[in-house]
Amino acid sequence: MGLFEKVRAEFIDIIEWLDPSQDTIAYRFERFQNEIKMGAQLTVRPGQVAILVGEGQVADVFEPGRYRLETQNMPVLTTLMGWKYGFNSPFKAEVYFFNTKIFTNLKWGTANPITIRDPELGPVRLRAYGTYTMRVSDARTLLEQLISTDGLFQTDEISDHLRNMIVSAFASSVGQDQTPLFDLAANYQTMGERIREAMQPTMEPFGLELRQLLIENISLPPEVEAALDKRASIGILGNMQQYTQYQAANAIEQSAKNPAGASPGLDLGVGIAMGQQIANAMNPNVVAPPTASAAPAAPPAAPAAPPPPMPAATWYITRDGQNFGPYSQNQLLANGLTAQSNVWKQGMASWQPANTVPELQALLNSVPPPPIA
Repeated sequence: MGLFEKVRAEFIDIIEWLDPSQDTIAYRFERFQNEIKMGAQLTVRPGQVAILVGEGQVADVFEPGRYRLETQNMPVLTTLMGWKYGFNSPFKAEVYFFNTKIFTNLKWGTANPITIRDPELGPVRLRAYGTYTMRVSDARTLLEQLISTDGLFQTDEISDHLRNMIVSAFASSVGQDQTPLFDLAANYQTMGERIREAMQPTMEPFGLELRQLLIENISLPPEVEAALDKRASIGILGNMQQYTQYQAANAIEQSAKNPAGASPGLDLGVGIAMGQQIANAMNPNVVAPPTASAAPAAPPAAPAAPPPPMPAATWYITRDGQNFGPYSQNQLLANGLTAQSNVWKQGMASWQPANTVPELQALLNSVPPPPIA
């Protein structure tokens, strides 16, 4: 500080702080060599607290108001300085101003997903973010524990630590509460208040108070959200059969919009499927296929051994008024079969001439004609 500032300090006897920012928690009032004239005017405005530090110790704390710095209203500092006779000489002391207003719109959020076990979906990963508000509850404790000799203490110097504390408390609360994921949105306010109350004991040693904690959003990974959206769409339709009909109708609509690129096979398949659905709907006696919740079908049985070969047809013939047989078809000629012979086999209603049985035509045609006399 130059000569001009030194001379100027000799005439300034008003100590006050007007905060031009919105994020300053504490500010050290600058004076040349920290000298304050006896009788100086100290102004502490609403939402502020002033602390005098002398001889390396917290001397006096001043609430909002206007004070004339004298030995009568500075008992602790007077004892430290040893003014037994009320000397009016300048004294050296540091003056710290504290903002006791509520600091709002401070952000918090999870840097990485938090894995929890949901009662309905099982293990899922969550992300969350929101805002919180805080204020200085004990300026002296804050000065001793966090500020020390820092001449300008702002919210960004403590916000990272507070954010980590909030995320840790949020993970513990969500993990222990066991609230289903689909019900979290209805409990944002309750969860925020529960987390605030759980964090307050850990903030008191810093001289701070967490006034409010708001949860703005709890989200899932994109692929899980897409699956939930699909599940919600199916739930709106009612069941999987209706969802299939819905998809088929969409396919027909898209095909109709693009006649040049339509697929005849697709249209035919969709039409058959729709026809079956309509037929089932009009015929209530048709048994519906089993649903996914039905008991599983029994496993297919092992294939049986192949059946034995079918026996060749057996024939009977008449010769000289007598029946002979049974013979296979290949044995008929050798046993006297002629066109005039009567034949019978299993499955025929009665005896028939051989020349009227279609199965024997090829066999009879292979017989040479009788010799010419």
